[in-house]
Amino acid sequence: MREPIRLFVESAARHLAGPGPVVEFGAYRVEGQQRLADLRPLFPGCEYTGVDLRAGPGVDTVADLAASPLASGSVGTLLCLETLEHVFELPRALEEVQRMLAPGGLLVASTPFHFHIHAHPDDYWRLTPSAWARLLAPYAAWRVGAVGVPSRPHTVLVLAVKAPAPADVQARLEAACAATTAALQGLARAQPLGARLAWALKALLRSRGEREDRRRAHEVAWRRSEHARA
Repeated sequence: MREPIRLFVESAARHLAGPGPVVEFGAYRVEGQQRLADLRPLFPGCEYTGVDLRAGPGVDTVADLAASPLASGSVGTLLCLETLEHVFELPRALEEVQRMLAPGGLLVASTPFHFHIHAHPDDYWRLTPSAWARLLAPYAAWRVGAVGVPSRPHTVLVLAVKAPAPADVQARLEAACAATTAALQGLARAQPLGARLAWALKALLRSRGEREDRRRAHEVAWRRSEHARA
């Protein structure tokens, strides 16, 4: 897990108060990422289950997202972070996500876009913000954030609420998006001066596109559903 993803989930948990139980698909904690990848403290008081294809740290249940054993309507908040690119049966997996979510349930997801191929166990997909907007059509309300240069974001962030949505869902989604944007901008400002100077020197040898990617790495362009549906 990367720091921007952790900040995104923190903002979602704080402003959307995702209901329990919480289920995280892709919960295996890679060595060296224990601090970032442990999301359980962000949902105090909620039953929390980590699911992955392989047993290991952070995993309570071994299962395939595209063929989940969880009951329909049994999940209050579903986290799927940097995982869907590894699921070959992607349409089926997204159908399963919607099936498992309880009425009014929250989906918090992220997928890489302008990112290297990484196999766990393999890497199949890159989803554009437009693809996500189409895929979220069944939901009552949603937001899709493109992080980085809008024409080639390095990451796509997703928040979606299954019908029936609470009356204040649009305001709460906006608050979560604003908090995420502010947190990512703060992350950029927090870089040590030495690291920023080193990048500035290296930038002289980089392409214009690489410089633009770096300069706008923590910007977020959000898309939204027009109206919340009951």
